[in-house]
This record gives sequence, C-alpha cells and structure tokens, in this order.
Amino acid sequence: MKYEPGSRFFDEMFTAQGDVRPHYQGVLEYLDRLGVREFHRRHELLDVAFRNQGITFTVYGDAQGTERTFPFDPVPRIIAASEWAHVEAGLTQRVKALNAFLRDIYSDAEILGDGVIPAELVYTSVHFRREVHGVMPPQGLYTHIVGTDLIRDEQGQYLVLEDNLRSPSGVSYLLANRQAMTRIYPGMFENQGVRPVQHYPTELLRLLSSVSPREHGTVVVLTPGMYNSAYFEHAYLAQQMGVELVEGRDLFVDGGRVWMRTTGGRQQVDVIYRRVDDDFLDPLAFRRDSSLGVPGLIEVYRQGRVAIANAIGTGVADDKAVYAYVPDMIRYYLNEEPLLNNVPTYLGWNAEHLDHMLANAPELVFKAVGEAGGYGMLIGPAATAAETTAYLEKVRANPREFIAQPVVGLSRHPTFYPDSAAFEGAHIDLRPYVLCGDPVTIVPGGLTRVALRRGSLVVNSSQGGGSKDTWVLDHDGPTTPTGMSQLLHGDVPGGQTQSQSQSQFQGGFGSVPIDAAPDRQHLHVSRAQARERERIAEEAQVEAYEQSHTPPDSTVSSQRQAQSQSGGGSQSQSQSQGTPPSPGGHSYQQQLEKDELTGGEG
Repeated sequence: MKYEPGSRFFDEMFTAQGDVRPHYQGVLEYLDRLGVREFHRRHELLDVAFRNQGITFTVYGDAQGTERTFPFDPVPRIIAASEWAHVEAGLTQRVKALNAFLRDIYSDAEILGDGVIPAELVYTSVHFRREVHGVMPPQGLYTHIVGTDLIRDEQGQYLVLEDNLRSPSGVSYLLANRQAMTRIYPGMFENQGVRPVQHYPTELLRLLSSVSPREHGTVVVLTPGMYNSAYFEHAYLAQQMGVELVEGRDLFVDGGRVWMRTTGGRQQVDVIYRRVDDDFLDPLAFRRDSSLGVPGLIEVYRQGRVAIANAIGTGVADDKAVYAYVPDMIRYYLNEEPLLNNVPTYLGWNAEHLDHMLANAPELVFKAVGEAGGYGMLIGPAATAAETTAYLEKVRANPREFIAQPVVGLSRHPTFYPDSAAFEGAHIDLRPYVLCGDPVTIVPGGLTRVALRRGSLVVNSSQGGGSKDTWVLDHDGPTTPTGMSQLLHGDVPGGQTQSQSQSQFQGGFGSVPIDAAPDRQHLHVSRAQARERERIAEEAQVEAYEQSHTPPDSTVSSQRQAQSQSGGGSQSQSQSQGTPPSPGGHSYQQQLEKDELTGGEG
C-alpha cells in the first residue's frame, strides 16, 4: 500500500514512523496481495450492490436530489481487544449515569437541588418535556438505545464528542457494511479474529420486548415515513426484527390502549420503537399540526399501558450544553471517575465562557445545542470573516443555544479515493451503539464515519461523509495466520498436525473423510500453489455475488460478466425483496413537514 501517514494527526493504521500497527498487519498484507486494480473493481461493485439493495439516505434541500447511495470505503477500521475493553467500560459507565440523570430530573431533581448542574440549564432546554414529569417508564429505563460519538485526538486518546439519546441513527449501515464486506472481500477476514455484529437486531428485539407492559407484547417500529432521511434504517430494522413497520396513521388509541390497524382487525401494541421526534408523537400533547403521530398516545403512555423507546424527554440529556456536565453526573450518581473524557466545552450561557468564545472564534468550533447531522456548525479556522461575523450575531442574540469547542485533530485512516485510485488519509470518528438493558450490550465496534471530502473534519453523511466497516478483534495483534495454505502445507501453529486440523474444514473446500490417513506426499503443496488456490476460491465467491447484484445492463465489471456468461451460464436477477420504496410524489402534509422529519435522528 502506497500511503503517507503524516505526523500532524494520529493515524489509526500506521505509526508516525510509517510502521504498521500490529492489529492491522493482516489486513495490510491482504491489500498488498489483492492489488489496487482489483481493490478498485470490487469497490465499484460495492456501490452497485448498495444501490440495488436500496441502502440510501436522504439530504433535504439539495438541488441534485435527495436520495443517495450511502458512501462506503472498504478499508476497515480496526480496534484491538484491549483498546475496545477500555471503550466498552467507559460507554457502560456513561449510559448508566445518563439514565440516572433522566430518572432524577423527571422526579425529585436532586442533582439540581445539590447544585451539581444549574437548574436553569435543564429547564430551559427545548427538549425538556414537562408533560411527562413524574412518569416512570418500565424498569426506570429512559434511553434504551444510545449512539455515542467518539473521536481520537492527536495523541490517540478517545474522547466523547456527543451523546445521541433520542433516536440515534446509522446502525443499519453498520450491519449492511459488514454483510457486503464479507461477500466482496471475504479473504480479508481470514484468521483475523473479528468479533461479529449481526446479533444486534436480536438483542434490540430482546431489549424492547423486556419493557413490554404485557407478557409476549407486540413491538412495532414507528417511522415518519419514506421521506425521512433514515427511512432505510427504519425498514431494515423492522424487517430484521420481524416486527411491523408502521406510520402514525396505522395506529390509534381506544379504551386507554394503543391499537394497530391490520387486515385481520385491530391488534394491541405494547412497545413502540419510535423514530419520530417528541414534537410529532401526539398532536394532542405537542404539535397540533402533526400528522406523523398518534392522537392520545401520551395519555396511554402516562398510564403505563404502552412503552416507548427511547422514552419521551430523553433529548434533554443530549443537549450539547448538558453534555458538558456528564462527567459530573458520573461522579454524582456512580461515585466514579469518568473513563472517557469529554472534549473541552465552552457554554454560551456562561458569561465568562461567552467572552472567550467571541474573542477566539477563529480558533473554535461552534455548535447549536439542539442541532444534529452536522447542521448549525461553524468551524472557525475554515470559515470566512463574513461567515464568522454572521454566526456570532446569532450567538450574541441567544447564547444559551450555542457551545464552542477547540478544534480537535480527528484521527486519520487510509481511505481509497476512486478518482486518484490511491489510498489517502481521511478523518474519522466512531459511533458505537449501546443497548441499555440489564446487562448493557454494546455492539463490538460501531459505525465509523469518514470525512470523504479531502481535508474536511465533518464526517456526517449530509455533509459529504461516508462510512467504514469497524472491526473489533479478539486479540491485540499481530495475527498468527492459520489459513488454507498452512493447513495444506502442514505448517500449523502449536504443533498441530495436518490430520488434526482438517476437521475444521469438514464439508468445506478441500474436505476429506475424517478417518482418512494423511498422505503428506500428496498433501504437500507449495505456499505459492496454496495461495493461488485461495485466490481462485475467493474470486469465485466474489464473482457469484457480483452476478447476483449487478443488473444485466450494468457497465461495472462487464468484461468479467461476459467471460462468465460465455460458457452458457445465465446471470441471476437482482434481488429486490425487502428494499424500501424509492420516493415518489410528496403529499401536502409531507411537504409541509419535510424539514422537521429528521426529528431527533442523530
């Protein structure tokens, strides 16, 4: 791999001296064997496969159209086992404190009475919901699913950039990325010890079912509709969990319960995994002009006859001003020191902080406390004088709604750029997904977002970012290969013989009867021959995947398709089942509320 790690930023794959980090060694060797040309070809296949499967996201207000294939870079981000153990412990600690905070402020508010957090900061948050004060959700669990954004600074230290506790999005792309990678780059995973992620939907359903007010309750996913930026995810998760995907018009309240309209009659709903922001959930309690919610839902929720995940009012805890006090929450509720630090944060409502923010704007990153998705930001070093002046006018007019942070040099990672057919450094962050049941479950890794615009520090997909597959290993590296080439050659670690190791491959490629006596004269194969066999097997697997996902008229890999079909074989049609429909015409109400549909999607 031709790549310059540089020295200004922490590079995930290489040291400043250009040495590969131990846990990346296996992947680097694979990329070198594959070669840039073949890597590029498979990169194109990924984009075609994502487009055919409807793996998209929406950008509102873009003249070029809203529906886009989610950009994906196939060079994986890898986290060693010991490194992940630290992150996992820090996230578990953090979500426990955040849930304790939410239980507290919607009941006795002891943390406010003790002066740990200013009461003014909490009660002036636009996401604080007085309508549910005193309501205790099942198991006292307010935020069931958390997506915490982590970055690494110039020294490689993990820092928490923000918490997403309303409706954190992106986990479907994590799952789709892994699925695509294992099909298009199968050899990359060989003997790497990568921990699986595909159990997430099962664990999510288990958590949602556990908070049902009835035994064997009915779970649904509530979506604003197909024009929402994360609609693919809503449909994907519902399909993976085997539950109904519903809109507000599919539900109604009667007799103090929530019901779902079905072709077989009405069915009681017990748990709603909502992907609709608080304001739109119930027009009788919040916005009266909303057609996205269910009239009367909040009253049923207050009576404890339906569970809502995440609970109503959780947004106050991911207010970017409240975020600055999470370390204090950890000390207050858990009597522990934070394992993961925050990025230093200046609060606009604090007069001294505000003076510093205004005086040092060109060196700071400003954020609106209620915004998500990379909107409402000002990156001081990259902004013009006019942009800075205009933004600071808004800060002076309403300082409570803004924070500022120093520019943190996000870590970089080798990323493939098709336009240059080369690997270049791009800035990344990490969003692990935490299921806050008992026990807390964290998917190994998370969604690594990458700033694909050269030199940019903004990783959000709406701002030109993409994603990577994130691996968490069961070791710290380097890997000790035990691939087919070693098995065929008889060179197995730990003194294991060829006959002892063959049982791992019973029924697979190159399998032999379990009681067959090894004939080393016939089994002895040169490493070069074994490597060639591995390459042929991998290419056959990729070829089959390519034929199943590439339309007949596609220009991608047309030469390979022609070669594969020249022998009389037929190419299978692209699978389309389960793909969310593409947007068509907008109804009046959807057009009216389009700008609000993102809600709490972070």
